Amino acid sequence: MVPSVQTSEGSRSVSTGVTLQVNMWYPRPELDSKKLAILLHPWSWLGGNMHEPTLKVLTRLLQHKNYYVIRYNSRGVGKSSGWPSLTGKAEGEDLKALVQEFLAEKPEVDSLTVIGYSYGSLIASLHPVLNPKVKTSHILLSYPISPRGLLTMFHTGMYSLALRDILCNPDARLLLIYGDKDEFTSKSKYDEWVDTLRRTDGLKARFDIIPVMDANHFWQSDGARIALQQAVDSWIS
Repeated sequence: MVPSVQTSEGSRSVSTGVTLQVNMWYPRPELDSKKLAILLHPWSWLGGNMHEPTLKVLTRLLQHKNYYVIRYNSRGVGKSSGWPSLTGKAEGEDLKALVQEFLAEKPEVDSLTVIGYSYGSLIASLHPVLNPKVKTSHILLSYPISPRGLLTMFHTGMYSLALRDILCNPDARLLLIYGDKDEFTSKSKYDEWVDTLRRTDGLKARFDIIPVMDANHFWQSDGARIALQQAVDSWIS
């Protein structure tokens, strides 16, 4: 039995001025959970939204691990108001606002895991590491390093700096997961990029990389999805 119940799909107005379409799952009260995970979807211009199958797979895992789970449509997607930005900066501010509002409602939460898939991993990387009272982890799945410039109107520096801030924070935990058959970023490009990140001057975070054999960008095969679940489960346990 999944130890949580899904609330009815609703909306949340956040301090950035938009109203976001949100799905939330709450652990049963007797579990006394203090863990929150928030999941971000792929690029909306190519149809990405919170109902992405890969995010559903991770949601089920997180439910079994007794997390509060949030999935939401970013601005301009589905029933969320506003318009998608071209750089991702506004989406990053929406994410920060949504997290802060949830933490204000649930001050007992002491663990935050931000999970971004594809374009969503870019936005996830913009969320800062919180104070030591809230352990902050980032899981970046299928990070689109090769098309990053095109996806962000060439604001690549903003995302490089965000990753550096995470990597240089001793309280941070960062996991990169990617398939070696990704259609948008080759294995050699991922290997080169990961090597560069490992050589970040001042690296202090816990930094882990998990390449998954025979997995593509969309994690369509049963084997790929099982491997993904196992990787995330092991890392958050």
